[in-house]
Amino acid sequence: MTLTDATTRTLDVPGATLTYDVRGGSADAPVLFLIGSPMGAAGFGSLAGHFTDRTIVTYDPRGSERSTKPDMTSESTPDEHADDVHRIIQELGVGPVDLFASSGGAVNALALVAKHPEDVRTLVAHEPPLASVLPDRENAQAAARAVHETYQRSGFGAGMAHFIAVVSHQGEFPGDFAQQPAPDPAMFGMPTEDDGSRTDPLMGQNIITGTQYEADFDALRAASTRIVMAAGVESEGIMPSRAAFAVAERLGTEPVMFPSGHGGFMGGEYGQPAGEPDAFAARLRQVLEAN
Repeated sequence: MTLTDATTRTLDVPGATLTYDVRGGSADAPVLFLIGSPMGAAGFGSLAGHFTDRTIVTYDPRGSERSTKPDMTSESTPDEHADDVHRIIQELGVGPVDLFASSGGAVNALALVAKHPEDVRTLVAHEPPLASVLPDRENAQAAARAVHETYQRSGFGAGMAHFIAVVSHQGEFPGDFAQQPAPDPAMFGMPTEDDGSRTDPLMGQNIITGTQYEADFDALRAASTRIVMAAGVESEGIMPSRAAFAVAERLGTEPVMFPSGHGGFMGGEYGQPAGEPDAFAARLRQVLEAN
C-alpha cells in the first residue's frame, strides 16, 4: 500500500484548508489514523503499508505540505491541530478511531483526547516533545525558543543546525544551553545562505507552541480513551523520549518501548535514514490489539 493508493480529499476549517488521505481496508476494525506534526502524510507510507487490513487516514497538518493557511509564517497551536483532526474524524464519520501519533503529532493527539475523548479508542503517543513536563522545563523551553530565534534571525540552515543540536542533547538541559552558539550549518550539510523565507512549519510555526503546551492531565486521566505512551529503544535521554516517560508517570502508566528511535516507523521517506518499520509496525499492531 502506498500513497498512490489513497483517495485524497480536502476540508476547509477555520483558518486553514486541510488535505487528507483515506486508504481502503476492512470495516471490521476501527479506522487507524496516523499523524505527525509538522510531518505530513508522506512520512507514513511505510507504516501504512503494514496495515492493509485497516482503513488508514493520514493528513498534512495546517501549514505543512499540502495543507495551507492564509499566513504561512504564523504560529499554529496544538489545540488548533487537535480541532483539525477532530473535524476530519467528524467529516468521515468514523470515530472512535485508533490513533498513532508521533512527535509533535503526539502533543496534538493529547490535546485532542483531552477535548474529544469520544473520537479516539486507543491513542499511541510516540515521543511527544513536551518540554513543559520535564524537571528542567525552563531550560528545555529556552532551548526550543533559541532554535526559533536562530531561524528567524538567520534562516533555514542555521535554524536546522540549532534544532539538531537541541534534539540530539542527552539528559537535562543545563542553564546556559540556550545561550550557547548554534553549530555551523555546514557541519550537517545544511545551506549556509539565508534564502529569506520564514515559512518552515517546524521552526517557524510549531516549535514554541508544541514544546510549551500544557497538557490537561485531569482530562486525560478521566478520558475514556486508552492512552499508551511510547518511546524508542534508541531514543534514551533525548527530550521527546524523556517527555514520554514524564507524561506516562503523570498518567500513572508505564511507557511502551518501540523499536529504533524517533523516526523508527519510517522506511526512508523524505530521504531520511530508515528506521525499523517492519518491527515497529508489528509492535504497534500488538499494542492496538491488546485493547
